[in-house]
Amino acid sequence: MGVYKKTYRIALDAFNHFNDEDGWAMASHVALSTIMAIFPFMIFGTALASYLGADAFSETAVHLIFDTWPQTVAEPIAREVENVLTQDRFDLLTIGVLAAAFFASNGVEALRISLNRAYRVADRRPWYLTRAQSLGFVFIASFVFMAISFLLVLAPLAVRLARDWLPWMDATTSMIDNWRIVVAVSVLIIGLAISHLWLPAGRRKLTEVLPGVGLTIFCWLVAASLFASYLQRFATYVSTYAGLASIVIALFFLYIVAAIFILGAEVNAAILRYRSIHKDDA
Repeated sequence: MGVYKKTYRIALDAFNHFNDEDGWAMASHVALSTIMAIFPFMIFGTALASYLGADAFSETAVHLIFDTWPQTVAEPIAREVENVLTQDRFDLLTIGVLAAAFFASNGVEALRISLNRAYRVADRRPWYLTRAQSLGFVFIASFVFMAISFLLVLAPLAVRLARDWLPWMDATTSMIDNWRIVVAVSVLIIGLAISHLWLPAGRRKLTEVLPGVGLTIFCWLVAASLFASYLQRFATYVSTYAGLASIVIALFFLYIVAAIFILGAEVNAAILRYRSIHKDDA
């Protein structure tokens, strides 16, 4: 079978299953859950970071989360997040911060449900195990962001020392102007791979999820660029939604990203299904 015919069948299978399993509605669920999970996650992460002395957590997390969004979408939300986190939080063990961790895990649960549907699997695990895993993801993400915040604080010093002691590296270090973007995209790629591997029921190999991850990253970057251009030239959200414009814009962008994310998983599942059906032909 030709490559084009094979690609067409996989794409058609993925898109048909996406429609049959309410993919558009699931994208709305993921988008809303994500926007509602961002603030609790930042509150919990900042409290944990303050308790452990990682004062640069909030700034680093804002960059890692929002640097892959169009600036016109990210700026209003990032500004509100920073406003929420203006005061120091040492109340790590209070009910409020623990509740923030729980609500942040709702975003992970939304991803799990959408991935289970996309991969065509039924999750038989008890709810308390899946919720514990989601809370674990929140904790791990917080610690990863803290570690990156320490590294980003040390990075300028390391670059300066490299230039002083290894002058021949000056050309290389001067090329790293957008290191925050590089880190943000790297975290996004790793996070997507981990989500496909560990969140849904069943087991998949890294090579089996990479096509969907790659498709998601590519379409994410294209969608972000096109959406930013659309907002600059044609959008009338401000006149339509007034003070709610920023949140509506963010929700619409997250809706697009969520649909892309689910379609990436659908493509992985369609490839696995195609291989299973045609394994005897190999």
